Amino acid sequence: MSRSSADQADAEAESRARHRLTARGGQDLPRLPWLAAGQPHDAVTLVRQALWRVGTDRGALELPEDLLAAITLLSAARSELDQLEAGVLFTARAEGLTWAQIAEALGLRSAQAAQQRHERVLTRLGEDGS
Repeated sequence: MSRSSADQADAEAESRARHRLTARGGQDLPRLPWLAAGQPHDAVTLVRQALWRVGTDRGALELPEDLLAAITLLSAARSELDQLEAGVLFTARAEGLTWAQIAEALGLRSAQAAQQRHERVLTRLGEDGS
């Protein structure tokens, strides 16, 4: 399978997983203020909601299909968290925070470690095409 075919298959699997988890309770979640009307919930929210339902409303789940859908969305959720981290760090720097301050907030030992982490996140985002 070519890279573009594999990417297309991954995107289709992710889309099916999003639709499944949205239909299986995601549409009942409160609308978050930063989402436009009709915009679906993010992968992190859908995965969290599926996991929550395992513990609170197990009878409403279709096992293993709902859990497989959540697992399918983990890569997208990880990418969303990388985007959030990159955005927060960019904003922190733009607002005058030093790398030393950022390192402390991240629990890292040095400004250099914070910069390196930021670079790794940006690299991952570039590799994902995000």
